Amino acid sequence: MEIWILSIITITSLAVLLIFGFPISFTMAGLAIFGTLYVWGPAGLYMVAASAFGSGTHFTYIAIPLFLLMAHFLKSSGLAEDLYETMYRWSGHLRGGLAAGTIIICAIFAAMAGISSVATVTMGLIALPSMLKRGYDKSLALGSIMGGGTLGILIPPSIIMIIYGGVAEVSVGQLFMGGVLPGILISLFLILYVLIRCWINPSMGPPVETNFTFKEKLVILKGVILPVLLVMLVLGTIYLGICTPTEAAGIGAFGAFLCVIIYRRLTWDTLKSAILDVTKTNAMIMWIIIGAACFAKFVAVSGLQDSIFELMVNLDISRWWIIIFMQMAFFILGMFLDPAGIVTLLGPLFVPIVINLGFDPLWFGILFVVNMEIGYLTPPFGFNLFYMKGVAPPEITMKDIYRAITPFIAILLLGLIVLMIFPQIALWLPSMMTEGGAS
Repeated sequence: MEIWILSIITITSLAVLLIFGFPISFTMAGLAIFGTLYVWGPAGLYMVAASAFGSGTHFTYIAIPLFLLMAHFLKSSGLAEDLYETMYRWSGHLRGGLAAGTIIICAIFAAMAGISSVATVTMGLIALPSMLKRGYDKSLALGSIMGGGTLGILIPPSIIMIIYGGVAEVSVGQLFMGGVLPGILISLFLILYVLIRCWINPSMGPPVETNFTFKEKLVILKGVILPVLLVMLVLGTIYLGICTPTEAAGIGAFGAFLCVIIYRRLTWDTLKSAILDVTKTNAMIMWIIIGAACFAKFVAVSGLQDSIFELMVNLDISRWWIIIFMQMAFFILGMFLDPAGIVTLLGPLFVPIVINLGFDPLWFGILFVVNMEIGYLTPPFGFNLFYMKGVAPPEITMKDIYRAITPFIAILLLGLIVLMIFPQIALWLPSMMTEGGAS
């Protein structure tokens, strides 16, 4: 069979199966198996098994369950309530202070969780009722939580970065450091938007009337010192080259476990819930990785990858238009698919092209993660939209959520454009790392 015919059949089959709701992991693995049987016969199935085993036992991916465990333990330690009370006392007196403080909390949670759902769900339960009760504009309150919640996949440690690092063979430690400044930049964009909107229209975020003494503000800080120190320890050991990201993940998980003990929140139910949730989430992620690895191997060996590579590289257009096309592909797929599925599906195709065009794959990885932040917010299947609907009061409709998120999507797009124009924002910190942390 001609390679272009095989390409059309493979891509069409993938699109149809995903449209009909088949899980992306089993869809990609199934296509790899049937494609291998057609091209090489039963003897080729060894290649599928070898790809699955190689991906499933990749040392880098050990960090995923460890960082997930760290996030669950920190959540169980009562950190969310302490953080919100801290922001309430320190920034509540400002116009829009609670919304801006919520974004800061989401950024801190991002540095502890590595996933988007933790901050969105937790702040939806804690911050949203508080802001609505104090007269905050509904759209501003919803948008600040959902927009801030997306920071969980950009500010390290990030599960998506670990997956991208494994697929693109890029240092996970450097990816983590590459996400720090972009994460801070986008957080500042979100906070400035909230404060400016409330400065122009004070009724959108009225200040809290309760006044706290400086002593009362200082006292509340004790509840967040240990978790913040733990995050600094984890990221610091990576940056200084003391630990690899996988080793740092082990330190983080154990440190978070100690936090739960110190705050006297450790119970059998807490421990069981953390282990079960981490097992389920990690199993889902690993099945996606294994399925995508099998599919990517089939695409590479059958010649499909080479065909796409030659087509893209030989286009008589600026290399920047190719990068823009890739971002558009990420944006569209982000409306429908999980980020882990997108990076494992397109990473093996796009990364060699990016390198051939002379771009840094680390910078491209940060662009991808920012694009996936947008994907968490874009209808019809943006995950943060449904997380918010699940925890919001009954009177909050999906129409309210869609309306609230529009300006925050625009801000994230602005951040993506800034990072494309100024790559050093993402590349400066990784270039300063010592060798051990870049592993």
